[in-house]
Amino acid sequence: MTLSDIRRLLGEPQFNWDDPAPWEDLERELGVAFPSDFREIVDAYGSVQINGQLYLQHPAPHLLHSLSDNVRDDLELWREEDMAEFLPGPVGGGPGELIPVATAVTGEAVFLCVPEGPSSPWRVVVQEFDSPAWTLYEMTFGEWLLDYLKGRDVTLCVRNRAPDGPFWEFLP
Repeated sequence: MTLSDIRRLLGEPQFNWDDPAPWEDLERELGVAFPSDFREIVDAYGSVQINGQLYLQHPAPHLLHSLSDNVRDDLELWREEDMAEFLPGPVGGGPGELIPVATAVTGEAVFLCVPEGPSSPWRVVVQEFDSPAWTLYEMTFGEWLLDYLKGRDVTLCVRNRAPDGPFWEFLP
């Protein structure tokens, strides 16, 4: 249901990826399977910038802006001792760890929080890069993105970036 709600707000996707291989490669490397709503949204839209602010990336290897490459780079960055203090927990693919999955031109980093156990839900953490502040959202990525598209406060401010409604464009 979330993808159809996102389509209504954001418009029809044009990427529509259906090969699971890039996801499987990244998931094998991280030791965790991404949540289905995140995969479904990114498979539909690909590597895009939403509202001129939020960057989402797909793991397809032929893309200049690849989720796989950025996750590797961002994990290295966030594992540095002076960066770790800015997050509520360690980065990585283990239970309770954070996987960096999106960024914003306004300086925020968006993480998926790996569930602690099989019945625990995925959650979203947004870190404000210019401060030590972070916010945990007790919702799935799809729910968080839907709230963002509706202009609700999910740490990223969208109202002044999309006055005529949500929009997206492919990343070069």
